Amino acid sequence: MSKIHIVFGPQGAGKSTYSKKLSSEVKGVHLSIDDWMWKLYGEDLPKSMNFKWIMERVARCEKQIWSIAKQISNCGTDVILDLGFTELAKRELFQTLAKTENISTQLHYINAPHSLRRRRVLERNIKKGSTFSFKVTPGMFDFMETKFEKPTEKELLTAISIDTDLA
Repeated sequence: MSKIHIVFGPQGAGKSTYSKKLSSEVKGVHLSIDDWMWKLYGEDLPKSMNFKWIMERVARCEKQIWSIAKQISNCGTDVILDLGFTELAKRELFQTLAKTENISTQLHYINAPHSLRRRRVLERNIKKGSTFSFKVTPGMFDFMETKFEKPTEKELLTAISIDTDLA
């Protein structure tokens, strides 16, 4: 039976690296919000940070990604959702969507210390390696730090927790 893997954590924790590795291990399909956003809207990004503009497009991508994830899962293949899931409500929504379709889910909480995450993000801007989608400025990093909602005790009871400073 297929499963939807919901990978979440703060920026720079290693979600994309972990998600790609997991997709290889479970022979699943990795769907990344960063890939979608960059390929669909990268050329249109406003010059200055416009959170409302970005989040409207993220919501559009998430709807389409869910539609595709559901189809893939119904074909018997695991799906790894690398959508950030910074908000508890978003994690709960995707779990509910899966439950409605009788698709099991697994939470994966990826974390690392703030200083390490910040360094990773700034280095990613320079190296532009396999997990680079777009430049994250120090200001963007600081802003997004305020948006991440830590996992609840209930989430942690069933989540696979990975501390990437130890990996």
